[in-house]
Amino acid sequence: MLKQSNGTLRRGWNSFLRFLAMHQTVILIVLVAATLALPLVTSNRYVLRIGTLCLTNIMLTLGLNLVTGYMGQMSFGQAAFWGIGSYAGTLLIMRLGLSTIPAMILAVVISGFFGYLVALPSLKLKGYYLTIVTMGFCEIVRLIELNWTSFTGGALGIMNIPPISIFGLELRSAQATFFIAFILVVLVTLVVKNLVNSTFGLSIKAIRDDDDVAETMGINIVKVKRTTFVISAMIAGLAGAFYAQYATFIHPSIYTTAASQELIVMIIFGGLGSIPGTYLGAIALTLLPEIMRDLLEYRMLIYGALMVIMMVLKPDGLLGSLDLGLIRRKELERAAKVGGGKKGGKGA
Repeated sequence: MLKQSNGTLRRGWNSFLRFLAMHQTVILIVLVAATLALPLVTSNRYVLRIGTLCLTNIMLTLGLNLVTGYMGQMSFGQAAFWGIGSYAGTLLIMRLGLSTIPAMILAVVISGFFGYLVALPSLKLKGYYLTIVTMGFCEIVRLIELNWTSFTGGALGIMNIPPISIFGLELRSAQATFFIAFILVVLVTLVVKNLVNSTFGLSIKAIRDDDDVAETMGINIVKVKRTTFVISAMIAGLAGAFYAQYATFIHPSIYTTAASQELIVMIIFGGLGSIPGTYLGAIALTLLPEIMRDLLEYRMLIYGALMVIMMVLKPDGLLGSLDLGLIRRKELERAAKVGGGKKGGKGA
């Protein structure tokens, strides 16, 4: 009975994936239209805030999935680069008087620089050394943010951060910041999608599958790992620079190792090495704490249990390593064979 039930679930899941693959363009248009319509049909600040947080987490998890999902390296440092981007963008605006776009660009560069410093020694090592190094780095960054009072505001954080300003126009409304977040998510998605579908992306996946074999094939694994890690840090820096101006307040307690763990749970739940899975995980686990507010103090316990369940039942996540293009090609080939067989039968 159990085997029959599992077989039914598997067939249903495969049918769902085939449906996604064959109608992905229509589904994408509908989802984009629904997202763009959200700030037009509601002015509820709470709803728009949750939507903006979903988009911010999508940016963070897209960057992290490059390292953890596509390259197979476990990193707990994404929150550190998120924090670096937030503080860098904020200080560039408040102390140097820069506007949003130059501050964001410089915050991305600064986050990438620190990502390079972390990657320089640690990515030459194998195993779980990167995990240990990034956990330590995340805690070091948090302590600096907490104790460098004259620079970061220390335990008080930084308040009254100016809102997003583009070409002198301040965007204070919840609808405007939602649209800005959406544009940034689209840009980050295009960067990640083009990267993983390029020759460089094939090198990343080869390292994930077997770095020794990848090195034998002539791939400079240290260079590829380092570049991927820096790009991931830069994406986190972009999300941080946006988040600081959106929230208008930042504090060291936001950018902790626990925040990195939550991001890792998102990509494991949604799917390692999958852009649709990244979206699914980020949105689902951003909404979950809001739906279960009465159980908020048990959030990490719930996340931990969820991670264990996913690792046992589906280690690569719900949509892990999903290639809709490949599924679509197989479906079209199967349909062509069936059509060809029917024509051949009629001719006989």
